[in-house]
Amino acid sequence: MVRVAVVHDYFTQHGGAENVAGELYNLVPQADMFATVALDEYVPACIPRGRLQTSWMQNLPRIAEFYRLYFPLYPLGVQSLDLSKYDLVISSSSGYGKGVRTRSDALHVCYCHTPMRWIWRYHDYVHRENLAASKKLLLPVVLKGLKAWDIDAARQPDQYVANSRVVAQRIRDCYGREAVVIPPPIDASRFVLQPHQEDYYLVLARLVSYKRIDLAISACNILGKRLVVIGGGPESSRLRALAGPTVAILGYVSDVEATRYASECRALLFPGEEDFGMAPLELAAAGRPTIAYRAGGALETIVEGTTGLFFDKQDVSSVAEAILRFEKMDWDPQALRTHALRFDVSQLRRKFYELLDGLGFSVGGEALENARRTA
Repeated sequence: MVRVAVVHDYFTQHGGAENVAGELYNLVPQADMFATVALDEYVPACIPRGRLQTSWMQNLPRIAEFYRLYFPLYPLGVQSLDLSKYDLVISSSSGYGKGVRTRSDALHVCYCHTPMRWIWRYHDYVHRENLAASKKLLLPVVLKGLKAWDIDAARQPDQYVANSRVVAQRIRDCYGREAVVIPPPIDASRFVLQPHQEDYYLVLARLVSYKRIDLAISACNILGKRLVVIGGGPESSRLRALAGPTVAILGYVSDVEATRYASECRALLFPGEEDFGMAPLELAAAGRPTIAYRAGGALETIVEGTTGLFFDKQDVSSVAEAILRFEKMDWDPQALRTHALRFDVSQLRRKFYELLDGLGFSVGGEALENARRTA
C-alpha cells in the first residue's frame, strides 16, 4: 500500500491556505498530516487529530502568542519532520513546507501558494507592516540567511503546482522552476442564490496589512456606505480605530454566519493584491459580485462586467469611485454562480489525480477511487 503524507507550513491562522491543505488531505483519506505547529482552533475539521503530527516547535514557550516571532526556527522545524516511510509527499507551502526531507525514491509534489512574501517582496512587506526601527535593522540580516535556505529548499520538490498563473511566474522568477497551475478550490455547495439582499458591502479576509482593508474602510467612511468586515489578524486594532459609524468589524464568525453575510451583501470589496483570492469565487457562488484591485490572482478569477469590476489604483478615491460605478450596474446571479462552479472542489480533485497519473504515480484505496470517479 502506498504511504502518503501531506505537509502544511503551520496551522496558526484561518485562511485560504489552510482550507487548501484540508482539501489536499481529502484527496488521499488514508494520508498522514504534518505541520511544524498546529493550534487546534485553526486545524480544518476534516483532518482527524490522530492523523496530525507536529514538530518540536509545538512545545516552544507560548507558541500560540509568539508563533510569528519564532520564524527563524521554522526551517529547522520542517526539516525535523520524519517522512522516511512515505512514498508520496504533498506539501502545501507559502513558506517552509517545500523544504521537508523525503526519501530519494519518494515523489514530492509541492502546492505553492506563493514564494515567501517576506523574503521575495521584502520592501512591500516592511512598508505595510509598520515595523519598529530596531526590527527593520535586524530583519535584513536574518532574512539573508532565510533566503539562502529558501533557494536551497526550493530544489526539494519534484513537481510544483501553483495556485495561479501569477504565482507560477513567481516560482519561475524566484526558483527557476516550472509549475502546473491548479486553482485552489471553493466549496460551492455551501452557498445558494439568495433573492433577499441587504444594503451593505463585505470584506472577508485575514486582517493583515497587504490586503489593504484600510482602503475599503476609508472609502465606506467617506461615502457613508455600510461595510461588514469578517476576519481577524494583527491589523485588527488599527482597523477598528479607523472604522467609522457605518463600518462593523465582526472578527471571526462561524461558517454559517459568513455564508449568510456573503449571500445577502451587495458586493465584496477586495482591495489587496492577492496570490489567488478565494473570496471573490465564494461570493460568486452566492450570486454576489466583487469590486477588486486590478492585479494578482483577481485577474484570473473575476470576469469584468460579469462577476465584478476593477479599479486601477490602490487609493481611497479609486475604491470609492468603483463603488459608485458598481451601483449603476446590473448583475446576473446565475451567471456569477456558473462562473464559480468552474472552481469547485471537484475540479481540484480531478486535476490533481490527473497530475499524479501523469507522473506515473498511482495511489490506491477504495475511498480514493470513489473520489476519483466523482471528481
